[in-house]
Amino acid sequence: MAENVFDLQIICPDRVFYEGKASMLELNTSEGEVGIYKNHVPMTMILAPGAAVITEENGEKKEAAVHAGFIEVLQDKITVLAEVAEWPDEIDVKRAEEAKIRAERRLAEKNPNTDMARAETALSRAIARIYVAK
Repeated sequence: MAENVFDLQIICPDRVFYEGKASMLELNTSEGEVGIYKNHVPMTMILAPGAAVITEENGEKKEAAVHAGFIEVLQDKITVLAEVAEWPDEIDVKRAEEAKIRAERRLAEKNPNTDMARAETALSRAIARIYVAK
């Protein structure tokens, strides 16, 4: 299987979140969900809040919540620069559920003073955290 793997790095401002060999990476982008294998067409994409599923060289899957950033895809290497990346055991589910409720309330109120884009992003982040943690 070694011929079908690529180098994967997920880097956050405070740490190298993940570094290893993977056979597939699935995540959300501003264009929708993508799955990337080795020899993918080189490109850059904007990362959207959601779950990142890493299929490692041995077939094991790891899941993490990732938020805003960029993805650079080369044929044999993928680099994800994420604002935040969290493993399931790093997520405070109660806090994420409270954030989800707050964001849903703000969106439902339709107050002209509410930053709707910010509320939508907060909702997406909370949903990603809850999904990955459970």
